[in-house]
Amino acid sequence: MKIIVIGSGFGGLAAANRLAAKGHEVVLFEKRDRLGGRAYQYEINGFKFDGGPTVLTAPYIFDEIFAAAGRRREDYMELLPLDPFYRIFDENGRYLNYRHKLEDMLAEIEKFNPADKVGYQRFITRAQAIFEAFHPHTDRPFLTLNSMLKIMPDVMRLQAFRSTYGFVAQNIRHPFLRQALSFHPLLIGGNPFDTPSIYTLIIQFERQWGVHYARGGTGAVVEALGRLLAEQGAAIHLESEVEEILVNGRRVSGVRLANGHVETADAVVCNGDVAFTYRHLIPAAYRRKYTNRRLDFMGYSNSLFVIYFGTKRRYLDSPFHHHNIILGDGHKQFMRDIFSRHKLPERLGLYLHMPTITDPTIAPEGCESFYVLSLVPNLKADVDWEVKAQAYRDRVMQFLEDNYLPDLQANIIAEHRIDPLHFQNTLNSYQGAAFAMKPTLLQSAWLRPHNRSEEFDNLYFVGAGTHPGAGVPAVLSSGKIAANLIHPD
Repeated sequence: MKIIVIGSGFGGLAAANRLAAKGHEVVLFEKRDRLGGRAYQYEINGFKFDGGPTVLTAPYIFDEIFAAAGRRREDYMELLPLDPFYRIFDENGRYLNYRHKLEDMLAEIEKFNPADKVGYQRFITRAQAIFEAFHPHTDRPFLTLNSMLKIMPDVMRLQAFRSTYGFVAQNIRHPFLRQALSFHPLLIGGNPFDTPSIYTLIIQFERQWGVHYARGGTGAVVEALGRLLAEQGAAIHLESEVEEILVNGRRVSGVRLANGHVETADAVVCNGDVAFTYRHLIPAAYRRKYTNRRLDFMGYSNSLFVIYFGTKRRYLDSPFHHHNIILGDGHKQFMRDIFSRHKLPERLGLYLHMPTITDPTIAPEGCESFYVLSLVPNLKADVDWEVKAQAYRDRVMQFLEDNYLPDLQANIIAEHRIDPLHFQNTLNSYQGAAFAMKPTLLQSAWLRPHNRSEEFDNLYFVGAGTHPGAGVPAVLSSGKIAANLIHPD
C-alpha cells in the first residue's frame, strides 16, 4: 500500500517507521523546514534548544520501533537516565527531589512531613494497581463503545475516575507534597484537579522505566527516527504543507499541498492536530460527526509561553537540576484561572529545563542552556499576545533573576520564544492548545477522537489529540496503534 503521513512529530515518525518496516510505500509531508513537530529543535548562536517535549520515559517503545526495522536503538541514539527525575520548588524556594527509588523518595518526603511516608507507600500501591489494569490498553485502539465498557469495572473498582489531586490527597496530608505528587497531568495538558487518576499511569511509567535524556537533546531522537525512516526508503518532503485531505465518499484518496501538488494514496495517517485537521483540511460538507460546532464544544488544553535562552556563564551554583518545576501558593486558584476561567493568572507556574547539567555539548564551551515554560491559558482567553508577549517575557526572566539566577539577563547571548499564537499559527493547534484536547474522563479512550477516523475508513490519527493522549510514550503508542490498524501484526 501507499500511505501518506501528514506531520513528523513523534506520532507521525512512529507510524511512518512502523509502516515502512511492514513493507509499505510511505510518503511523509512536513510543513516546517525540519522534522519534529512539537519536538522541533532550534539552533541559535551555537546552542541547541529542544522546542517541546524534554521528558523521555519508556525506552522500550523506541526500542520496538527500531527492532521492527531490524535495527538497534542504541546504534542511533543514546538515552541517559536521570535521578532525580524532577526538582520541585515551593513558593519559598525549598525543594523536593522526585527520585526513582522508593527509599530515596521516602527520605525526601520525610524532609517535609515524616507522617506522609506511610501515605506515600499506600499511594504508590494504588497507582501500581491502576497501571497494571490499564497499561495494556495504552497501545490498543478504542473503536467501539464495548471496548470502553470493558474497562469501566476497573475504573470504578480502583476509583480511577477520581481527580489526580484528590487521589493524592486521600493519602498525603502536607499541602506542598500534595501539589508536588499530583503535578503529572500538567505534562499532558491536564488540570490536576479534574484529570482522572487513571493518568497516574504516567507516574508508574517513570517508576518502571525511569526518566531519560537523549544525548544531544530531544532533537537527537527526531534525527534518529528520521534517519531510520530514510534508510527504510520512505520519501520525506520538508516545507510541504498539506492544504486539503481529498475525500471520495467514505474514503480519503490523498492530499493537496499548499503549492497545488496532489499526491494520491491508499491511506492517510494524520499527525496534525485533530480539531484543526477536521476544521481546515476537510470541507464541512464531508463531516457528519466532527462538525465545527462539535469541535468548538470540546474542551482544549492549556497553552504555553516558552523562552529558550543561553548564557555566557555557567550556573552550576544555582539550586536547579535538569528538570525543575516551580510551584507556588494559590495552587487551585491558579489552575482554575488557566483551565476554566481562561484568564492569565497573576502568579507564575514554571517548568525550567537546564540540560547542560547533563550534556554540556548542546551549548558552546563555558555556556549554559535553558528553557523556561510558563503555563498560560489557550486562546479562548482575552490576551493579545502580540502586545503582551514582551512584558510577559520580562516578568518571567525577572522572576528567575531575582530568585534563582543572579545577573541572568546581562549574561544572555541567545534567546527565542514562543507563545499561544505559535501553537495556533505554526503548529496548527486549535485554540493554541499545546496538548490538543484536555485529558478529562469524558475525553479519554473511546470518548476521544479515534485512531481510525469515525468519518472515513482509511484516515488515521496519531498524536496528542487521539488515544491514548499527549506525552511522548502516548503519542509513540498512537503510532503503533495506527500502524497495526492498517497492517495488523
